[in-house]
Amino acid sequence: MRVDLFDFDLPQDSIALRPARPRDSARMLVVRGAGQGDIPFDDCGVRDLPGLLNRGDVLVFNDTRVIPAQLEGRRAGGEAKIGATLHKRMDLRRWQAFIRNAKRVKDGDQLIFGGGVTAIAQGRNPDGSMVLEFEGDEPVEVLLHRAGTMPLPPYIAQRRGVDERDQSDYQTMFAAEDGAVAAPTASLHFTDELVAALDKAGIKREVLTLHVGAGTFLPVKADDTDDHQMHSEFGRINAATAERINAARAAGGKVIAVGTTSLRLLESAASDDGLVHEFAGDTDIFITPGYQFRVVDGLMTNFHLPKSTLMMLVSALMGRERMMAAYDHAIKQGYRFYSYGDSSLLLP
Repeated sequence: MRVDLFDFDLPQDSIALRPARPRDSARMLVVRGAGQGDIPFDDCGVRDLPGLLNRGDVLVFNDTRVIPAQLEGRRAGGEAKIGATLHKRMDLRRWQAFIRNAKRVKDGDQLIFGGGVTAIAQGRNPDGSMVLEFEGDEPVEVLLHRAGTMPLPPYIAQRRGVDERDQSDYQTMFAAEDGAVAAPTASLHFTDELVAALDKAGIKREVLTLHVGAGTFLPVKADDTDDHQMHSEFGRINAATAERINAARAAGGKVIAVGTTSLRLLESAASDDGLVHEFAGDTDIFITPGYQFRVVDGLMTNFHLPKSTLMMLVSALMGRERMMAAYDHAIKQGYRFYSYGDSSLLLP
């Protein structure tokens, strides 16, 4: 499909630079599929979620934790400023990273970051990233907490600096497994109070892990979706979680992915018969209109960038025309977009 079919105009003031406070006070646009009544869109709030689902439905969250993966420094022997956004762990000391001012960095160069943290640049990958091998004996996680900052999305970082509030604002309440360089932002709306209300309503909760990479923010440069190379990310679903999700679905419950990251991993771990299996490995699943969903019955997600792979994913779930109309409605009604913005609940 042509990538420009997923384009739309978004006013700059629609982009949220801070999350709603409290988190569950955000708005939520409910988008329903054909055959679910005459009203395709319903302007609700995140706190309405327990009443929009049924007892026995299961919400699936991503428990990845964002690490301070944004580094600023310089090349040894020079004054050129270098920025590095870690993308994906390769082993104990090596990470793939997207480099700002990459033309000044050659294979074998030493990069010097804050707090005495250093890394050696190793080659260049087809996607433009480089491999950084961190020097020293301390765990890389310790080095990042010394030298790194929270890797806010470009559309926020370009308009304001990272500050102390972001250390908590850009983590979900489910964050447990270090490894993401971008938050699974649909889960940012959840609070203890909302979770308690979901429990009272008999709505089940499960967690999986998908370490979101910086590739999620890369623009689609191809003119046709067939020519786009999707980035890969590491994910894990344990056997017990898979069994509980399958049991809930067999009992008539719907599987609602909280965030596109949860959806992509569920679909990667599912077989054609709709069963979720234990999974541990990389996934580069690219979901576009025409994809036949195996296990996911709905999606809670924030509003996405024009011409992005995530805009294509929600269009695959709900239909492109329905989603373009939903986004037009959201813009006109003043919904807040992107990572710190409002939410939507997609029920095909």
